Amino acid sequence: MITDLVVEDDSAETRTHKVFHALEKACYEMDLGRPIWLDVTVRDFKSHAKARFTKDCFMEEIPFDFLEIEVLEED
Repeated sequence: MITDLVVEDDSAETRTHKVFHALEKACYEMDLGRPIWLDVTVRDFKSHAKARFTKDCFMEEIPFDFLEIEVLEED
């Protein structure tokens, strides 16, 4: 693991908007372009609340194997 980042969002936005905003913030913090959501990425995210963005999801070269996001929800 190269970097670990937690993004909290207590806004009234939808879950989808929260995920997109968190991904955007994480990419900004790590100085990355935003990845493309491929069909397999969307399918995995819907099933497991986790998505793995490989080099195929980025327009530029990335200095790691993949970027993984996971939704952690507290009650």
